Amino acid sequence: MITENHAFVHPEAQIGANVIIDPFAYVDKNVVIGDGTHIYAHACVLSGSRIGKNCNIYHGAVVGGIPQDLKFVGEDTTVEIGDNNNIREFATIHRGTASKGKTVIGNNCLIMAYCHVAHDCVLHNNIIMSNAVQLAGEVEVENFAIISGGSLVHQFTRIGAHCMVQGGSKINKDIPPFSIVGREPISYCGINSVGLRRRNFTAEQIHNIQDVYRYLYLSGKNVSEALESIKNELPDTPEREMIVNFVSASERGIVKGII
Repeated sequence: MITENHAFVHPEAQIGANVIIDPFAYVDKNVVIGDGTHIYAHACVLSGSRIGKNCNIYHGAVVGGIPQDLKFVGEDTTVEIGDNNNIREFATIHRGTASKGKTVIGNNCLIMAYCHVAHDCVLHNNIIMSNAVQLAGEVEVENFAIISGGSLVHQFTRIGAHCMVQGGSKINKDIPPFSIVGREPISYCGINSVGLRRRNFTAEQIHNIQDVYRYLYLSGKNVSEALESIKNELPDTPEREMIVNFVSASERGIVKGII
């Protein structure tokens, strides 16, 4: 429903059941909003936005803005946001470019105030971005990652699943899964054991993850040598494979260990 007639909702927008659109909100054409979503006052949902069910788009947030990319020439692109997401005050989420065609946010994510998600980023599920995190274009953030406030993330960077990033970090390398990173320059500081226990990882799983990172960061071997040793000498577990596949696929290289 529209709570007051001061909101603007384009007649071509597709609005689901039990949607609340507050006064002074703006909903453009070529927009889809799923059931139970709440668009708060002064939020803007622009053309190309696809928002799932039971989301909250808070005051002043902008979803579907034109990419801040000089190569963008008005191509038909989207922002695709899943279910149960909270987009807090004055966050901005831009749609894709010709590169990927869409910016994607999965389910159950919390994007806090003043965050920015640039064109063609892909955020998976259960992600927390604290206040004023800034993602440049084509960043990928995997499940259950937590990026603490004020962090700056370089374009094309990947942030692995279940990792924790210290506030104020400058991230210009890939961050492998399960890790804690921080300091200046950005460095591997250990594994996110507290977060893993909260998500019901067993003591054995956590121990196996620690073993992998001992090879990567404490063995004195380069990354290629460490990966070979990991594959030859450590048990074949899903966690091991997740780390090995992530590191093997890294194009920017992974963060270094503490010197």
